[in-house]
Amino acid sequence: MRFPNGLRAFSHRDYRLYYSGQLISQTGTWMQSVAQSWLIVTLTHSAFKLGLISALQFLPTLLLALYSGALADRLPKRKTLVVTQTIMMLLAFIMSALVYSGHVQYWHVAIMALLLGITRTLDMPVRQAYVVDMVGGKENLSNAIALNSALVNGARLLGPAVAGVLIAKYGLVSAFTIDGISYMAVIAALLLTTAEGLPKAREKKPISSDIMDGLRYTYRTPVVFFLMALLLVIGLFVINFQVLVTVMASSVLNIGAPGYGYLMSSLGAGALVGAMLLAFRGKEGRNLKPLIASGLALCTVTTLMYFVHAFSLACACVFLMGLSQIMYTADTNTSLQVLVPDELRGRVISLYQLMFTGTTPVGALLTGAVIEHFNGSMGFLVDGGIGLLLAIALVFWWLRSQRGAVPVEANVTG
Repeated sequence: MRFPNGLRAFSHRDYRLYYSGQLISQTGTWMQSVAQSWLIVTLTHSAFKLGLISALQFLPTLLLALYSGALADRLPKRKTLVVTQTIMMLLAFIMSALVYSGHVQYWHVAIMALLLGITRTLDMPVRQAYVVDMVGGKENLSNAIALNSALVNGARLLGPAVAGVLIAKYGLVSAFTIDGISYMAVIAALLLTTAEGLPKAREKKPISSDIMDGLRYTYRTPVVFFLMALLLVIGLFVINFQVLVTVMASSVLNIGAPGYGYLMSSLGAGALVGAMLLAFRGKEGRNLKPLIASGLALCTVTTLMYFVHAFSLACACVFLMGLSQIMYTADTNTSLQVLVPDELRGRVISLYQLMFTGTTPVGALLTGAVIEHFNGSMGFLVDGGIGLLLAIALVFWWLRSQRGAVPVEANVTG
């Protein structure tokens, strides 16, 4: 099947199947995310406890990402994904049953969030590394990553809006139940794909040695080291939307669940637009200038949210946050995946995961603490301001280090 250049990854049957399953599953995942946050706010009325749940969900990434990356380079990817997606489906149904019983407590949500985080820590590097197998190599990889980003953020656009309406009309249990059902679609798609994603034959070594190989490669490859350092700063201080936007909806704007859903959908709409721009940009944009620009823009808009107190303006700003965030993270992901050798892919992606989501426990707790002692708006000012200053410092360091060196674009494209 022939597709336009911006959709060229769909020429591969396995990727079309996987994409279709993910389209349904990701919508359910975003519904679950909204429902979980609203459940915590309802149970506790505490920004810190909301941040703590987010921290528990992403803590396994901080502790286990390097180990899971080494496993991703050893395990058959398709079979591993079937297992991880099945576990996450069961967790969603358990959460639905707890809410339906009417006896759900904060510690129930905490345990479910931790178990979900452990499963996702293995799922993410395997899933990212499996893409190159489904599209038959690196030629269509950047397009597949952009299309996947569009999918995730299209789901971010649809999921929260649907969740807000369902929660208001049928209660929280509906969102958790639909999330569980949605996993069946991606499990079925994985069972129908033909690419096994088998690991490459190589010398058997202790897993600790595999981890060190990935760390050495990252440290000794200047462009990879810079990308990881910038991602660490933005992941730690800026990408704390789950806490920031939830608290803004409940305590700054004083809107209910439907309004919160629309606010999160604005974030998804911006991200969707950004992802589609990347998909139809083709193979241009592999230098670091757009990546750096979008990263700095994200920090700036996050900081300016401190001054926003109107719902319409908040939606517009959150839209820009979503657009700049997806352009930054997708460009970073693409640059790393194009650069990295196939045999190190899982380990480098796990470092990307560590910098991007593994820092969330620390960032969420810091954000929750700031909001708890000041207010919801102050969280944006502190997070965005610190992120912006550190990002600018890193960019100046990188530009100075590249004087007289091989051009960045040549480094990224190999």
